Amino acid sequence: MRMVASAKLHHTQSMTEAFLRYKDELGKIVDSLQLTVDSSMRQEDQQGESQLSTFNSQTSTLLIPVSSNSGLCGAFNSNIAKATMKRIQELESQGQEVHLLPIGKKIAHDLKKANKDFNADFVDMHEKIEKSSTFTDVSSLVNLACALHQNKKIDNVEFLYHHFKSMGSQIITIDSLSLTSNLSPLTSHLSLLTEPSPQELLTSLFPRLLNAQVYGILLDSLTSEHAARMLAMQTADDNANDLLKELTLLYNKTRQQSITNELIDIMSGQIGKQ
Repeated sequence: MRMVASAKLHHTQSMTEAFLRYKDELGKIVDSLQLTVDSSMRQEDQQGESQLSTFNSQTSTLLIPVSSNSGLCGAFNSNIAKATMKRIQELESQGQEVHLLPIGKKIAHDLKKANKDFNADFVDMHEKIEKSSTFTDVSSLVNLACALHQNKKIDNVEFLYHHFKSMGSQIITIDSLSLTSNLSPLTSHLSLLTEPSPQELLTSLFPRLLNAQVYGILLDSLTSEHAARMLAMQTADDNANDLLKELTLLYNKTRQQSITNELIDIMSGQIGKQ
């Protein structure tokens, strides 16, 4: 299992590195297009006439915790479960209504165990993404989030997942999925000639950027899962070897003691005959 986890880890790392270049470039293009859109168009969007709309106050959040579908990966899933329950309490203490949409069988099981209502449509999403490497399921998730946002059922979307920092460190992270085309203040403006208009391209490309953000989060979580499983299996292997050494030493001591007792019995019998 350690070798399998290692192979999957290298595969997802390669996928993530290649995909991040695409996502970063797409983000720059979207930001540059937004900079060319006049203020009247942006004001019209903010009034709710497109999926780039937003609300002045947040009263409900769609929380999307991401776990694995299987175990044997250390505290990977239990940490996500604890962080999810804590985040639910934090949001509810702020007066927000929390909608749950888990990704991963383990977190879905924990939420069911805690008697939490949730949308189970995307529980198996991890397996599909790892096998197919397509945006189909990601697009369905983003479309659902945008529809809930447009219908004013949610104001914010949060992903709770493990961020891959290194082989021995996966950090629980909360990322908000911005359903509005907010500009990054550090993004340099690219001079682009566009056809059709920048507004039309922005409306077309922004959903793709949302898809890319969600896909990147899931790849990050998958990489963390494989790293955690690889580390857990390495630890199990080391513990098994240590146990084997202890049992071998105990066996040798017991065997030596048995031989010594037999020699003592033989010597005692010889002395008795004399």
